[in-house]
Order: sequence, then structure tokens, then C-alpha cells
Amino acid sequence: MNNLYWLAFSMIPGVGGKTARQLLDLIPNPEDLFSESRKGLETIFGNRTKIIDAILSKSMFAQAEDELKFVETHKIQLLTYDSDKYPQRLRRMECGDTPVVLFYKGTADLNMQRVVSIVGTRKATDYGRQVAERLVQDMAAENVLVVSGLAYGIDTCSHRAALQYHLPTVGVLGHGLDIIYPYDNRSLAKDMLANGGLLTEFCSKTKLDPHNFPARNRIIAALSDAVIVVEAAKKGGALITAEIANGYNRDVFAIPGKVNEQNSEGCNNLIKNNKANLLQSMQDLYYMMGWKKNEKVEVQQSILFDELPPDQKKVYDLLLLYKELTMDEIVEKSGLSLPKVATILLTLELKNVLKCLPGKIYKLM
Repeated sequence: MNNLYWLAFSMIPGVGGKTARQLLDLIPNPEDLFSESRKGLETIFGNRTKIIDAILSKSMFAQAEDELKFVETHKIQLLTYDSDKYPQRLRRMECGDTPVVLFYKGTADLNMQRVVSIVGTRKATDYGRQVAERLVQDMAAENVLVVSGLAYGIDTCSHRAALQYHLPTVGVLGHGLDIIYPYDNRSLAKDMLANGGLLTEFCSKTKLDPHNFPARNRIIAALSDAVIVVEAAKKGGALITAEIANGYNRDVFAIPGKVNEQNSEGCNNLIKNNKANLLQSMQDLYYMMGWKKNEKVEVQQSILFDELPPDQKKVYDLLLLYKELTMDEIVEKSGLSLPKVATILLTLELKNVLKCLPGKIYKLM
């Protein structure tokens, strides 16, 4: 029943992602919002009568009920913002328009410790395809989730290479899970369900609107630790993804190309304008991200549980649960003061219990 309210909440006309996030800060359970009186809703929304009337009439519930039937029939996971399976990296989308509901079908853990997005032109050259495959092959020995957009070109090559080298791979869609676009990738999408998955914020029956794909790109950027642009012309979706990733404090990498090659112009410009790190091999990415090749991440839990003081253990437990958190998120979730958390983080870093990643994000060693 609660999923029905989450779906209805995500469908309130006039309420976008940013407003929905703000509402969740006030009313964490969407069901409570639909129980509010008109006076209570006026306190929240002021004179935005269309939103108030829609909530009171519950006009979106018919569509929500249809969508819930579709989700249950096709065994789709409904990832609500309060779910443990919700991608934790998306909670840190600095633009604030994190989707409150995601639709996911697949087997991959969206909260894997290492996630890399690979994007590029739909009109990939042989050079671009070879580079994309080589990058994925180099990740085969690592525990990395490969994310892309299931589009033609570099996206398709990256997904196929991930399957070939037995890496989980997730395609982020610009439409609902009732269709696959482009249609030629239906077989690929089916194969990805066994070792990866398909993720979208869009309901079934969503029209193939070109505006949905830039929105899809922000999920690709936010879902990852790093974004690699393999080939990109002067304009295109891959550059939009890179721009968004920079805004989200994600690390961006670009493959350099010939100066007179149209498909390399976008990558070369990203590097020239310091919007991407030059990438020649995955070793460059491992170095920049502080990842050691074949690094074994082992946390000595028994020792830590016995030896850490209570406040340090509280921070440790949060990082163990959420994998990665910013300092502000640790302050919010721990209830400790900012100076106290800053001291604890420094102490734990000196003890080699945790490390600070690019973007001031903390994770356990």
C-alpha cells in the first residue's frame, strides 16, 4: 500500500524533483501528505491551489494504481527514496532534483563500491569502439559496475563489453520499462538483466520525448563515481553528461583523439578546458580516484568494534551502512556537531580506517 502513495506522490502535478525533496524533509511519509487538511496544505504550499486541489482530490491515484499493477506484473523493483536499495549516490545530487521513485529491473547492486559510467557518441568510430572495449576489459579484474545509456554507439559497445568480460552493467533509460529504445537493443537489454539491469525514473507509457534523455543523463552522472567520455563531437548528450557530472563533483575523464577528428572534438575540448582528466588507460583513473588495482577492501570489523570510542564507532557504523557519505550527511545522520565530526573524520583517517575521496566524500578503507 505504501508504494501506491509513493507513486502518487511522484505524480502530483506541478511538483518537480526539488519540491518533492523539500516535501520529504517536512513529511517523510507520503501517505501523511494525502491525509493533510486543506488548511494544512495551504501552510505548506501557500496559494498554489492547483497542487492543493490535486492532493485533496487524489486525482493521480488512478494512474498510480495502474503503474503499481504494471510494476507488480513485470516484477519490477520500485526503489523509493526511503529504501535501502535506493542508489545512495543519487541522494547526493547537488541539484536537489533526485527522483523520489525509481523503477529497476535487474540483479546488479546499484550501491556497489565502485561505479563507472562510460558515455560517447552514437556514431562511434572503430577507434572509439576499440577504446571502450579495452577500458571495460581493463576493469574485468575489478569489482566495478559499468553504467551507460543503452544508446547506439559507445553506450552499446560498453554494455556489450561488460557482459563479455563478466562485469555487471546497468542501462539508464529515458523512458519507461514497457519499451526498449533503440529497438535494436532489445536483445542486449534482455541479456543485461542477468548481470546488470535497467533503471529509469519514467513510468510506463511515457512518450519518447527528446527532453527525457538529457534528464536521463543526470542519473548516469550521479549514479557513478567517475564518468568517462570515450568519443564526443562538439555537441551531444555525452558532453551534457560530462557537464552535469562536473556539477555533481564527480570525476570526469576523456579519451584524447586526433585534432582534426570530428568525433574527438568534444573530448579534446573537455581536456583543454580542464573539465576532464586526460585518460589513456584505466591506470590513470585508478590513480586519480585513489583506487589501487586489485585492491582488496577489507575492514577489520572485530578490532574496530572493540577499540573505537562511541562517537567514532557511530561514524564508522554510518559509513559501513551507507558506503560513502559527505561530512554534512554524517553530521545530519549522526546528530553530532560539525566540529566534532570533522575531528572524528581526521582521527579515523589518520588511523587508516577511512579515506577522503574527491568531492569531500568519505568511505571506509
